[in-house]
Amino acid sequence: MTEFRDPFDAIKDHPFDDALSQRYLVYALSTITARSLPDLRDGLKPVHRRLLWAMRLLRMEPGGASPDVLVANPARNTTSYKKCARVVGDVIGKYHPHGDASVYDAMVRLAQDFSLRTPLVDGQGNFGNIDGDNAAAMRYTEARLTQAAADLMAGLDEGTVEFRPTYNGEDQEPEVFPGLFPNLLANGATGIAVGMATSIPPHNVAELIDAASLLIENPEAEHAELMQIVRGPDFPTGGVLVDSASIISEAYATGRGSFRTRARWHKEDGGRGTWVAVVTQIPFQVQKSKLIEQIAVLINDKKLPILADVRDESDTEIRIVIEPRARTVDPDVLMDSLFRLTDLENRFPLNLNVLDATRTPRVLGLKTVLVEWLRHQIDVLVKRAQHRLDKIAARLELLDGYIIAYLNLDRVIEIIRTEDEPKEVMMAEFGLNDRQAEAILNMRLRSLRKLEEMELRREHSELLKERDELTRLVESPARQRTRLKKDLADLRKRYSPESDFGRRRTLVEEAAPAREIPLEAMIEREPITVILSERGWIRAMSGHRDLASADTLKFKEGDGPMIAFHAQTTDKLLLATETGRIFTLGADKLPGGRGFGDPVRSLVDMDGTGNIVALLPARVGGELLLASSDGRGFVATVADVIAETRKGKQVVNVRTGAKLSVVHPIAPEADSVAVVGENRKLLVFSLIEMPRMARGQGVQMQRYRDGGLSDAIAFRLSDGLSWAMGGESGRVRTEADMTPWRVARGAAGRMPPTGFPRDNRF
Repeated sequence: MTEFRDPFDAIKDHPFDDALSQRYLVYALSTITARSLPDLRDGLKPVHRRLLWAMRLLRMEPGGASPDVLVANPARNTTSYKKCARVVGDVIGKYHPHGDASVYDAMVRLAQDFSLRTPLVDGQGNFGNIDGDNAAAMRYTEARLTQAAADLMAGLDEGTVEFRPTYNGEDQEPEVFPGLFPNLLANGATGIAVGMATSIPPHNVAELIDAASLLIENPEAEHAELMQIVRGPDFPTGGVLVDSASIISEAYATGRGSFRTRARWHKEDGGRGTWVAVVTQIPFQVQKSKLIEQIAVLINDKKLPILADVRDESDTEIRIVIEPRARTVDPDVLMDSLFRLTDLENRFPLNLNVLDATRTPRVLGLKTVLVEWLRHQIDVLVKRAQHRLDKIAARLELLDGYIIAYLNLDRVIEIIRTEDEPKEVMMAEFGLNDRQAEAILNMRLRSLRKLEEMELRREHSELLKERDELTRLVESPARQRTRLKKDLADLRKRYSPESDFGRRRTLVEEAAPAREIPLEAMIEREPITVILSERGWIRAMSGHRDLASADTLKFKEGDGPMIAFHAQTTDKLLLATETGRIFTLGADKLPGGRGFGDPVRSLVDMDGTGNIVALLPARVGGELLLASSDGRGFVATVADVIAETRKGKQVVNVRTGAKLSVVHPIAPEADSVAVVGENRKLLVFSLIEMPRMARGQGVQMQRYRDGGLSDAIAFRLSDGLSWAMGGESGRVRTEADMTPWRVARGAAGRMPPTGFPRDNRF
């Protein structure tokens, strides 16, 4: 009868924070070392390594079945594609106990030529596309290894790396791949662990091999020498790397940074002065469909007025056609705007955080990565040589026994025919060991011919020669470096930059950051005539019209002209109201000259802001003289009063009972201010007495006993004060000497010169 045990006896008391931290630490270390960070030696995460290992065991060789399989089964054809579901099943059943979806996603990425610079899986079927479409289900797709994967796994059967038990202890899997292919930098990696991440862009294989060869020749080579060879990332989707050489070098020196990449484009003429911009390569990891959607949103939201249309004319090659609004648009301005507003330009981060040979996560620079990788390859080279030496020693042992048997063939045959225990007799008589004697007993009769003896002696001689060479290789670090350099040179021929596959795809051309393009550059500059009616209807007629002509001054019944002036479509217009609020209008957005225009209140939110006081172009760098009816005012820069929203900007804080009455531009040469009140008193004072403000009430310009301010203007004192005489003559009166009216700001003033307008306005 079994003894009853209370399950509560197994409960142990631990502080909750200690138990939680211990378990989280185990989880964090597992995520870092067994899931998210690549190994420096082969550049793979465990899931990728297990996928390739399973495919190798399934004999999914790059060019077809392996030679030994074909010898055993000549009827087997050269294809080695197998269903991806079979690979995924083996991986999750034997090596990687995770979800099949995550394993298949990892396999799909290894097959995408727009994700990996040198794919490790050769896919057959739908493995997704650069638009962001998903791959077909694993039951439909097939795959096999690529030559790069074969290069990465070369030497697995030659004792070069350690094997470890799988998670259930039933099989073995390699801890790392020994091949010469520099996968870590050639294909890059991205991953997020607990508390750390990695982001490594892909590079050109030939450049990496050249840099590694330089370090073999000169281990003390400077970082700058390596940067002369490794020019930067080489993305599978091409594009243009536009960072400066110093920024790129700094990123590789520290292992941290980012690379600014742009799409590659060119201008295509369409005849009759028209043109389009054609994008043929886009930045790495940018989905083409989302990129086109971004550009379409700019068109629909009218955020880029110089852009008219975008079309996707891609087939197997990318071709995105961007059409400007007009033929006069500058192509560089258009593309700079798109670089700034869309993913036609983006940044790819560099964070060279990898697991070194001791499985410790470290952030390394380019030189350190290459040095550590070369150290691993030297270790692989020595282990391969040692493994071959062991094989040679075992074979020589057998050959020595075979040769003894041939020299004493008659006696050996006699022993085998007459003795009950021929093995022990041969071992005692000829000095053979157990393995040699067993091999002699297992010899076929047909191998006893004379030709076989000669072949054995020739093989024995060749093996002795090979053993001597390998022994010298194992004992000489210099020979090891020479051999490694030769092997790298042979590998480079396969990924030669002269071939289509090995040629650098990403151009390295330094370019300034995308400019903030001003509105004026976005709009085609054309002359217009702006007309505002008394009832607040606004329109813009093309060209600079005669402001007094009949067709310009055509209004609705009961309406008439209020303000008319010449401007350009690139201008911003300032609209001021009595409450001191100033609105900004885009001249290019005004309704056309046909008809009577549109109410200005439909363009801005003017509710409760009173009547319109002024409408004028906003001149860049200019200043405005602002004054309210109670005689208070100040000077404001145009930049301070421009509003970015429909609600405008409150600039003048008018007091109760007063209203904004003067909004006049100040000429650059002006040095004085003239103020006239409703009481017909004129006052002149220096412009420097007026404060510069962005918002406020200002200072008292003129003192009144009755009424308020009628008008104010800034002018140059040496030119005198001028005003129109009125009537149809168009004559202008100028008072050159303003000394009688020059007093300090805030005075009452005196009566104006003879002939000053009766309406008390300049």
